[in-house]
Amino acid sequence: MPRVVAVTGASGGIGRATAREFARRGDSVALLARGERGLEAAAEEVRGLGGRALVVPTDVADPDAVEAAVERVEAELGPVDVWVNVAFTSVFARVDDIRPEEFRRVTEVSYLGYVYATMSVLRRMKERDRGTIVQVGSALAYRGIPLQSAYCGAKHAIQGFHESLRTELLHEGSRVRVTMVQMPAVNTPQFSWVLSRLPDHAQPVPPIYQPEVAARAVLFAADHPRRREYWVGASTVGTLAANALVPGLLDRYLGRTGFSSQQTGDPRPADQPANLWEPADGPEGRDFGAHGVFDGRAHAHSPQQWVAHHYSALAAAGGALLAAGAVVAGRRR
Repeated sequence: MPRVVAVTGASGGIGRATAREFARRGDSVALLARGERGLEAAAEEVRGLGGRALVVPTDVADPDAVEAAVERVEAELGPVDVWVNVAFTSVFARVDDIRPEEFRRVTEVSYLGYVYATMSVLRRMKERDRGTIVQVGSALAYRGIPLQSAYCGAKHAIQGFHESLRTELLHEGSRVRVTMVQMPAVNTPQFSWVLSRLPDHAQPVPPIYQPEVAARAVLFAADHPRRREYWVGASTVGTLAANALVPGLLDRYLGRTGFSSQQTGDPRPADQPANLWEPADGPEGRDFGAHGVFDGRAHAHSPQQWVAHHYSALAAAGGALLAAGAVVAGRRR
């Protein structure tokens, strides 16, 4: 049965790809972001794939605007079944090269935007005692890296917020579900539109995955929201495992490699847009789409993701094989 789904940050990147995934199933998709060019293009894609689209230009850093957006979505599409928080902004720079107002803006969009949207839709979901909220996170919700202090701080904050909310819902016995999806490096347009003070063009730390990999993980999480979180990509698994076991060693490794691994070696374009205060696809901008400029280096599939999505079946099969082996061994005695 088609559902009502809302996606923030839907004008580009993971949000854009996620909207397409839900549209393929015939869901009604509300598209929230600031950039209207990207939103209109996303809406065309949703309709072309068989979904119903509603464009809702919204700055998620404004709690009143978020409340109005949720109200409009439910008035025009119906009760929200799935809400996906993706919207963010950031600054690529050393800590001492970021201004206080820039840290504040990143926090308001990339952390408080999740909080405001969650609070608004949660109230309605709890009244109905149903619904799912998916928080799109990152391996950087656990592991800070150089040059991304504002973004890492916001993702760490989302992780703590998510865990607190989940335990409250468990305490209440609520049927509203919340889950989080920790992403790897993804080929999104952010590396061409995030405010950067790096000398060279920013890049995701390889290995890089296409946004469709992330979007499929979000769709799966929305369908299976009982798990507290999902890890996407072998690099996410490796990073979080290393951070849990040898965080100090990882600090030193990132101190040596984290600057060069996040830059392409090519000079940053002098006219590169910055979406911190205004959308990059504004009146004079363009639609950036879901993909960034790293298509030639990005993976379209993740074997780890397949295993994670079939974990129960694989565990059951493994248990059956062990049991069968035990029976055979017993008969040979």
